Amino acid sequence: MPKIAILQMTSGIDPEANCAAILKAVQQAAQGGAAMLFTPEMSVLLDENRKRGAAWIEGAGPDAFADELGAVAAEHKIDICLGSMPVMSKNGKYANRSYFFSKDGGVPPQTYDKIHMFDVELSTGETWRESNAYEPGTNAATIEETPLGRLGLTICYDLRFPALFEALGQRRCDVIAVPAAFTRPTGADHWHILLRARAIEASAFVVAAAQVGSHEDGRETYGHSLVIDPWGKVLLDMGGEDAGLAYCDIDLGRIAEVRGQLPSLANRRAIAK
Repeated sequence: MPKIAILQMTSGIDPEANCAAILKAVQQAAQGGAAMLFTPEMSVLLDENRKRGAAWIEGAGPDAFADELGAVAAEHKIDICLGSMPVMSKNGKYANRSYFFSKDGGVPPQTYDKIHMFDVELSTGETWRESNAYEPGTNAATIEETPLGRLGLTICYDLRFPALFEALGQRRCDVIAVPAAFTRPTGADHWHILLRARAIEASAFVVAAAQVGSHEDGRETYGHSLVIDPWGKVLLDMGGEDAGLAYCDIDLGRIAEVRGQLPSLANRRAIAK
């Protein structure tokens, strides 16, 4: 039964400090016997002021940290699912990109670019236009042969689009990562409900590492990093107050049990449009 580690963070505007926190967590997770570490969305840089982080994003920062994480994964013999960090994309925009680093040294990282852009106006007065700076991805991503079986990658706002999770379910993903920086208002009302529903729909474990608390750029995030089993049972909830590292055992045999009891993936039928 593999053990995973989940890093709940309060990432700030200094990428070097955030990177150091992640590297420390990798070492701790490996020492704690974890086979894989999951981190939140925008683990490396969480800053509403896009000009402030531009030099790091547009310079050598993302590539250098990716190289370092790959080396650290191999050194400590632990897989790393980096929730995301901003990188240069096309058309002069950025991509919100997840990375999977294998413990097997020399294997290039596999990536996923967030598909759905968070363009909203909340009743609290908060306005977010992710598409102003970020280029959306176009393809679902699955990682084969991890310690947890087949791993599906998503990011935060993707959670609200069941077609993506249906696609990952049809690919028979065993675990789906949902790293996030959910706002407090939407998190309080929707976070647990949506994540449990996606786990049930895909008959898969969901691992949702989250940002938490008050950030240097002024935003507030909901936290409550979760691990949910294929039946929709919450196995771990890290709460909405503190950053930190937690562990959870993943019983992969539970996937076959649930799919045998409720074969919704096998019973799926195409709906005429």
